[in-house]
Amino acid sequence: MSIENTPKSTETPKPFTNFSLGQLDKYLEGDKLVWLVIILLSLSSFLVVYSATGTVAFKTMKGSFYYMSRHFGHMALGLMAVWLAHRVDYRYYARLSRLALLVVVPLLIAAWLFGTAINDANRWLAIPLIGISFQPSDLAKLALIASIASMLAKRQDNVEDIQDIMPVLAWTGVICTLIGMSNVSTAILLFFTSMVLMFIGRIPVNQLLLFFLTGVVSIMLALVIGQRLETASSRMDRFLNPTSEQRFQEEQGYIAVSTGGLIGKGPGNSDQRNFLPNAFSDFIYAIIIEEYGLVGGLFILALYLLLLYRGMVIMATSTNPFGGLLAAGLSLSIVVQALAHMAVVVGLVPVTGLPLPMLSMGGTSLTFTGLSLGVILSISRGEVDRNATEILGNDETENVVRERE
Repeated sequence: MSIENTPKSTETPKPFTNFSLGQLDKYLEGDKLVWLVIILLSLSSFLVVYSATGTVAFKTMKGSFYYMSRHFGHMALGLMAVWLAHRVDYRYYARLSRLALLVVVPLLIAAWLFGTAINDANRWLAIPLIGISFQPSDLAKLALIASIASMLAKRQDNVEDIQDIMPVLAWTGVICTLIGMSNVSTAILLFFTSMVLMFIGRIPVNQLLLFFLTGVVSIMLALVIGQRLETASSRMDRFLNPTSEQRFQEEQGYIAVSTGGLIGKGPGNSDQRNFLPNAFSDFIYAIIIEEYGLVGGLFILALYLLLLYRGMVIMATSTNPFGGLLAAGLSLSIVVQALAHMAVVVGLVPVTGLPLPMLSMGGTSLTFTGLSLGVILSISRGEVDRNATEILGNDETENVVRERE
């Protein structure tokens, strides 16, 4: 048969872009707006960290490539944590949460007693043989929120009974005390997140008051027996006494914010990175505003608020109480930390030393934030699968699952 007589296919070839998007959708399941927030925050992180580490790279004679390669590795690990966690059925996290709590208690004690001291606080534990350090408090936050969500989900039909809430109170008090002995700000934010989660879980007001008293006692106990009483008092004094000569870090952050203007000085043109301590971590939001202005600062804020909104939407549409409470707790935890970081930079609260989630440089923060985001995506993915079962039926849903695999 000649080439001229060969019948032509009547099928319209699919554009390459459609194929690529289809493949991407296959591997990145779950809430697409959450994925968008993750991608935009990750790209923003590379831009800002590259600029913020310029001065420290010059001072240490290691060059920008050294710091950016480290940040790239940490970011890759965080994104891998997102992907792996979102592929796991979120219901397994309920089974792991209690075990995780039992594991983090000795880890927190070990970090307090024998951990690596940074800024007069033992927060880091080194993993033997491989030489990598991590903060057990990050794992403890994830474990406590998952455990509270699991306990509340099991007690939704009996939330009035105080005896059923005692395990939640006990675990929250223990974890917040252990974290607060070396990291008071993290303990306070975790307690606040837990209390809001209890409110979402329909806990009565009288029990919430008992929960509040538990948190107050835990934080006070942590300050008395821990390492941060003097530091916390000093930071509070610096916040209440603006004329103090020890406010160098805060003042440099204020200068960065005030000189950013509407659209900023432009990428890589920060001046305060030369003076601002921890410009690539604790005060990275100041560099964002200085280089990208009010527009850039509001854009980053909008991304976190979008994440919180989608977390609440996932909670509202979830048919599983555990999934809904877990999505709310994890999204709230990330956004509350981000808002606390921003509040420090603009002078609304005392200095806390909290990184900006998915933006600041730091391996532990990026990894465990990635795990939290992956769990949120897993919950949203599970709801999509259940909706497909209701609409298509079991037979057609099995075909969809086989196509995904």
